Amino acid sequence: MIRKHVRDLTPDERARLLGQGLLLDEGPREAARRIIARVQTQGDAALRALAKELDGADVRELEVPRPAMQAAWRGLTAEQRRALTDAARNITTFHRAQVPKPLRVRIAAGVTAGRTPVPLTRAGIYAPGGRAAYPSSVLMAALPAKVAGVRERVLCSPPGKDGEVARSVLAACWLAKVERVFRVGGAQAIAAMALGTGSVPRVDKVVGPGNAYVAAAKLLLQGHVGIDTPAGPSEALIIADAKASPTLVARELLCQSEHGPDSCSIAICTSASLAEQAAKEIERLLPEEPRRDSIAKSLAARGAILVADSVPEALAFSEACAPEHLLLMVQRPERWLPKVRHAGSVFLGASSAISFGDYCTGTNHVLPTGGAARWSSGLQVEDFVRWVPWQEVSATGARRLAPTAATLARLEGLEAHARSAEARLP
Repeated sequence: MIRKHVRDLTPDERARLLGQGLLLDEGPREAARRIIARVQTQGDAALRALAKELDGADVRELEVPRPAMQAAWRGLTAEQRRALTDAARNITTFHRAQVPKPLRVRIAAGVTAGRTPVPLTRAGIYAPGGRAAYPSSVLMAALPAKVAGVRERVLCSPPGKDGEVARSVLAACWLAKVERVFRVGGAQAIAAMALGTGSVPRVDKVVGPGNAYVAAAKLLLQGHVGIDTPAGPSEALIIADAKASPTLVARELLCQSEHGPDSCSIAICTSASLAEQAAKEIERLLPEEPRRDSIAKSLAARGAILVADSVPEALAFSEACAPEHLLLMVQRPERWLPKVRHAGSVFLGASSAISFGDYCTGTNHVLPTGGAARWSSGLQVEDFVRWVPWQEVSATGARRLAPTAATLARLEGLEAHARSAEARLP
């Protein structure tokens, strides 16, 4: 773990912390390219073979029957069902407020224009497996699509050694009323949804987090299918002032590092004393963590406790990072929110644990990583909607527009365009 003043970071240390170039790794890209070619030529046969080769699973039927989803839901404890239901309700409430409305504008006399939101017909959702199952990711993708009015939601998730999708994922699919679920993981799942196979239907857009191979497949198939921002490893940046709790700072770093050994966890403290105490708290708390070995690797590779002279100096570093999660563990955090331009999601105050956003504040946890928050947003209802612009021109409007259109058409050397416009003149 790096421990120094923020301004003393070397270019190499900064690049390592920020994961620069992770999505450009040619290894995952080449592997994903080979997998896509197999799925494109062999279809379902490739999906079954890759499940055996990559997941160690013997998958005969690719699609999960609906009764299996219902059984998974019923197999949860009452407490688990209640937690998922509470999270689903909050996610739905927040995303319903995002539903776009049609637009109609009077441009000039006789000229009206507008745009109409049209939900996607079929959305593809990827639910990761591997180190852990993520029913929360199912809710975060499936519910906004449902709110948007998507007709059919298709979900792919890796099979375990038993050939089955994790029961918690199936339970979340049942709760979110996902229409179809397939026992397919990794880059092959993205290829199947983007290109279509005998069993897996072709979708309009693929969303959801995944590993480097999933991200690579999305980038390679963009153009065949719409994609969300290709997500890299999880990131958290905590800005803490002198009054912050060192234990809570340490808890947030441990929490984020639990995602995997390539996760990024950075705390910037405006007090050298707080930074020292937080480091000691990590040493004290780490042995208690069930995933302590993975957490330790993450902290060693992409962890840091840095010192800044002020909150503005810490925010300047954050703006350069554009982190997935930004927690402002400072006094009156709301006053700093207008200064934040580059962050996937912002958490205001020490009580706003990042894990609340991961599960149940209602905001989406499918967020841009690797600096993509400079131009991209987290998953939202608008991601499942496309806009159809329209225009209506009356005879009066045509008399107004025809000279302008004809002049511009001739400027571009398109005489037929000009004559078409002038044909509307009396």
